[in-house]
Amino acid sequence: MSPTETRPFVSPDELWSTGSPLRSFAESAITVGLFLCALVTVLTTTGIIVVLSVESVEFFRQSGVSLFDFLTGTELKPELSPPKYGILPLVWGTLVIAAGSTMIALPIGLLSAIYLSEYAPKHVRNLLKPALELLAGIPTIVYGYLALLIVTPMLKAIFEPIGIRVETFNALSACIVVGVMIIPLVSSLSEDVLSAVPRGLRESAYGLGATKFEVSTRIVLPAALSGVVASFILALSRAIGETMAVVLAAGMRPRITLNPFTSVETMTTYIVAVTNGEASHGSPKYLSLFAVGMALFVMTLMLNILSGLVLRRYREVYQ
Repeated sequence: MSPTETRPFVSPDELWSTGSPLRSFAESAITVGLFLCALVTVLTTTGIIVVLSVESVEFFRQSGVSLFDFLTGTELKPELSPPKYGILPLVWGTLVIAAGSTMIALPIGLLSAIYLSEYAPKHVRNLLKPALELLAGIPTIVYGYLALLIVTPMLKAIFEPIGIRVETFNALSACIVVGVMIIPLVSSLSEDVLSAVPRGLRESAYGLGATKFEVSTRIVLPAALSGVVASFILALSRAIGETMAVVLAAGMRPRITLNPFTSVETMTTYIVAVTNGEASHGSPKYLSLFAVGMALFVMTLMLNILSGLVLRRYREVYQ
């Protein structure tokens, strides 16, 4: 370009036009940024698996406990000689809390979702749904204090007059507070999938003379079954992984019992106890928390895989 010639004016729209170098560079940068964000999640999961696997192998090497004895043993007494590292009492306590809390949360959460989706007026729904979701924002340790200060005294007042002893730390109290804690997870996810069912299905059922209850239970709920079941499984996973509320409510006594009024210990509670205890770094007792964490990781992973299978198997696609 000669000195006498003027540079043509390039508008901002032309800079971002299709095929321009600036737009191509921006798209490439966005692609790289999104890829790095996705890579962080993959690397984090991989790192967790590697750390748990390496430390778990080291635990089995130092302790001399076989994998079979670790998974099926009924005694967890690291202080003995030789030490006992059976995690069956921990698995039992975890499953008891998870099963009890889901028995409370699933029906209440699902019925709440059906009401919000099918029955509640718009102004009531706009008030109740945020209020219900506020439960998810309460710190879990607060639920533990509620269990000690409210739930357990209520259980004592109800059952001890009829001769049933209720321990200060008990499984039933933990089931109640964890069940209340995961209600928003069930109700919010279920309400979203119920609301996503096409309006035409409802109108067709009403045109055939169905009542609102029949439409809700025989049309809308089956159509949203995959999402509802997935919310159940996610809530169960949350209950299995809960820590602080269970520590304060259920206590730390690893044992297998059918009495819900006695103390039990979950896998997460054991991890907290070992971490805050006097176990020296690198000792078999310290390394056992990684083995327990690996078992807990496998349990929640299986539930997540099951959730994905349910979604793919029963998902309804509407055009």
